[in-house]
Order: sequence, then structure tokens, then C-alpha cells
Amino acid sequence: MVRRPDELAPDALALLAQAEHAGVELGAAWYANFVASLPELGALAHFHVLRQAGRAVAVLPVLAARHGQPAVPRGRVQSLANYYSALWAPALDSALTPELLAELLRHVARWHAPVHSLHFAPMDPGSRAWSLMQDALRLAGWGRWDFLAFGNWYLQVSSDWAGYLAQRPGELRNTLRRSEKRLLKAGAQIEIVCGGERLAAALRAYEQVYAASWKQAEPHPGFMQELIRCCARQEWLRLGVVWLEGQPIAAQVWIVAHGKAAIYKLAYDEAFKALGSGTVLTARLMRHVLEIDGVAEVDYLMGDDPYKRHWMSHRRERRGLRAYNLHTVPGLVGAAREGLTTLLRPWLLKLRGRKQPPAPFHA
Repeated sequence: MVRRPDELAPDALALLAQAEHAGVELGAAWYANFVASLPELGALAHFHVLRQAGRAVAVLPVLAARHGQPAVPRGRVQSLANYYSALWAPALDSALTPELLAELLRHVARWHAPVHSLHFAPMDPGSRAWSLMQDALRLAGWGRWDFLAFGNWYLQVSSDWAGYLAQRPGELRNTLRRSEKRLLKAGAQIEIVCGGERLAAALRAYEQVYAASWKQAEPHPGFMQELIRCCARQEWLRLGVVWLEGQPIAAQVWIVAHGKAAIYKLAYDEAFKALGSGTVLTARLMRHVLEIDGVAEVDYLMGDDPYKRHWMSHRRERRGLRAYNLHTVPGLVGAAREGLTTLLRPWLLKLRGRKQPPAPFHA
């Protein structure tokens, strides 16, 4: 077990590099920034490595607090992730079996004992890591439930920019056409920065726009600053800025890596909302990643915001796993509470006039 990714051996780092193809949040560069710029969570970070015949076959990045912290209650081990993370998963060798992963989970429970619950999210329920974790928890003797973390809208790229635009709803195309006309008349300019000498100015512009937007203040400005610099170093950064008379009025951070583009942060200055600069900037960045980067997928990450379906083609879910240690009293209490909630959920939803299937329990 190590506390920082730079302490991992090369074979363990290679597993993280492979996992990173599913999402940059699963790689060493992301974790390094996470533990460094979020010190209250970085102090709780642990990277557990499973080895077979001297070779790393799994890396499990988790948060755990021996005496309990606001972020991680005592007796719980959870994903090394928070609201900045759109995806989490262990880094697994292609030959890893559920039995070996169960051994790693047992080791984690012993290392951080007493452990009453495990919380892993957000995960891709269609991934091999999800299936292996389900089987490993069963083999380790933990009662487990899965739950919805959030909806995730994404685009499966099937055409060039012209074809993509033709497939968008007429309302979006009309809005984009009017907004482009207004911005052009106002004399606005659009810049896409990937790094280099314009990086510092683009970063300042992003922070200025974010501060003037409708969004709450960034809880950890240092995280975003270093993430932008890290993405520039990795050649992942696509930082779009709309300038009007030398003032930034909209900014977006997209991350392009391993054939995918993630729309990570977007904001516009409320004082210039009527110009539609955010819509135009999204379109310009979309055209860039389709025509220049040639990505196969564009991901709008977290949330079911209605506007996302106008830009994307498909929806999927990111889910989580809650597991309880059935050999401890707090674990049994947690499992009982979870089971009761699952049993009552259909009736509660019916009373509220909603329909939703209960979270399945797996013994």
C-alpha cells in the first residue's frame, strides 16, 4: 500500500495507464493532482496493490480514515473520488479473476479494520471492473446493493461536423445560427488553447468567466488550475474562450484523451447571457474535436440536464456499489437498513407518484 501515485512501482503505474483509456480520472496524472490539491482528502488516500507471482495485477485507489473524518466516516472505505470525478474504477490486469480481487478486498478490510462498509462510485455498469467487483464482493461475503450515481449523456460519433449538425434538433440549429450572428455583429472572437504561451492568459480568462457566472464559487480553485496545466502537459487540453473587446465572456474546459472528448467545465458571464456565447463556444469546440481531434466519443459527464440531450445521441448511467460487512454489528445494521429501504422504495415512490425500480440486492 502507498499513499501517493508517484510511490507506485512501474508495473502498477502501467495498470493505471491502461485504466486511463476509459477515463482520465483513472490515471496517475489525475490522482496526483487530486491528492495534492485536495489535502483534506489526499491525507486519506491509499493505493492498494495486489501482486501475483511478483507482478501487479490490481490497483485499488480508496479513501479511508482510521478515526473517521467528515469526508469518510469511521468504518467506511470508499472510492478515491469526489464531485470532481465523473468515473472511478480499480485498475485491473486483463487476467485478474474475481477470486483474486476478493482477496484484495479482504486485505483492504483488514488493513483499515474495523471496516463495516464499502462505497464505490461512480462506476460504469457495463465495464469489466463493475462485473468483477460484483463477483468479488460476493466471494468475500459482503452484502451489496447497487444504486444510481447519475445519468450520463454522450455522443457516439458517426459523422463529420456537417452530418452531426444536420442531426441536431432544429431548435438548437436555429439558436446557434442566431447566436453566431449576434456574436459576429458584436465583434467577438473565439480562441481554443491547447497549451503553449497562451495558456496562462486562457487560464486567467477561464477563472474570470467562472467568477462572473451563475455557478457557485469553485471549492478548490487549485484543483482546476493544476488540472488545466496537467492537461496541457499531456496534450489533452482544449480550453475555449470567447473574447469581446478584450474581455472573456465565456469559457469551457474540454479534455481530449484516448479518442474521447469530455466536456468538463463550462461557464459564461451572466452580463452577456443574451449573446448566446456559451452555445456558440460549445459548437466551436464540438467541431474542433470532431474534425481536428477525430474523437470517437464526446461525453457530457455528470447529470441529466435537459440541454444535454440536444447535443448528445445516447444516455447511460453511472452507478455505485454499497457493500456491508455481515460479520460486524454496524455492517449488519447497515445491511438491514439498506434492505428495508429497498423493500419500502416501491411504495414510497408510488405515494409520490413516481416509478422507479428498487436497487437490487445481491447476496
